[in-house]
Amino acid sequence: MREPVIESMAEVRKHLADVVDRARREATPTIVTRRGRQEAVVIDIDEYRRLHEVAERAEDAWLNRLADESESEGLDGSATLEEMASLLRTHHA
Repeated sequence: MREPVIESMAEVRKHLADVVDRARREATPTIVTRRGRQEAVVIDIDEYRRLHEVAERAEDAWLNRLADESESEGLDGSATLEEMASLLRTHHA
């Protein structure tokens, strides 16, 4: 992935197709700003899917570590892996 281009929302609106093409063809993300604040990023769909998969694997590994720690400490007050995943997803929703 290349260094990102930073553009305002107004600039991106003027040439959204070019921003998407740049993300897809050149693997160059565009950071979109609004009122000087970074608000969003346009990236290639394959890169998004890859990053999503990495995040899911990291979350699964974290939940598994929590479950292992819980098992080693005993069962009183512990939750199943499914319960922890549900709580985590509810918290992030």
